[in-house]
Amino acid sequence: MTSLPDDTLLTESGLSARGDGRVLIVACGALAREILAVRDANGWTHLDLTCLPAILHNHPEKIVGAVRAAVDRHRADYDAIFIAYADCGTGGLLEAACADMGVEMIAGPHCYSFFEGTETFAARDEITAFYLTDFLVRQFDAFVWKPLGLDRHPELRDMYFGHYDRLVYQAQTDDPNLTAIAEHCAVRLGLRFERRFTGYGDLARSMAHWATI
Repeated sequence: MTSLPDDTLLTESGLSARGDGRVLIVACGALAREILAVRDANGWTHLDLTCLPAILHNHPEKIVGAVRAAVDRHRADYDAIFIAYADCGTGGLLEAACADMGVEMIAGPHCYSFFEGTETFAARDEITAFYLTDFLVRQFDAFVWKPLGLDRHPELRDMYFGHYDRLVYQAQTDDPNLTAIAEHCAVRLGLRFERRFTGYGDLARSMAHWATI
């Protein structure tokens, strides 16, 4: 699984009804695989997942409206709804919208932060690192190379990435194949490669909290 189509609902039972303790996570499609892995590993069968298109990260001005629409669409069917997004380039607007709707989101600026742990990430203060997650390694061409036009104009690479000194692969899983692909991505961008195993970080911790609501 990579990203999911707009508002695809993934449940254990296939049914949901307010009052039966079911919880819905409205998530970025880039987190679908990770959320399902954490849910299934812990047996949290009362957690359902609906995903918005991961490509919204290239258009953060659309995230707030999409999240609001998903919450409105599903609110009547669940006892609680949580938002698996960080700020993700919305400039605080998503946090304000979540407060207005009375739903909780993950703290932090973006998924690179919460996978590593927001405090740890902030302490690094790495302004010259370009980050990839498992999802972005798998979808590097679709989410990085092609949107920047590097498939058509590779000479633009240094203009986009000249101020970075390394590519940091935040690995959610121990997958040698993904590590090899990530290292090749660094070569393509002309950057030094670094791998950090983060696991699921604050995403798993947030889900553990949500599962007990």
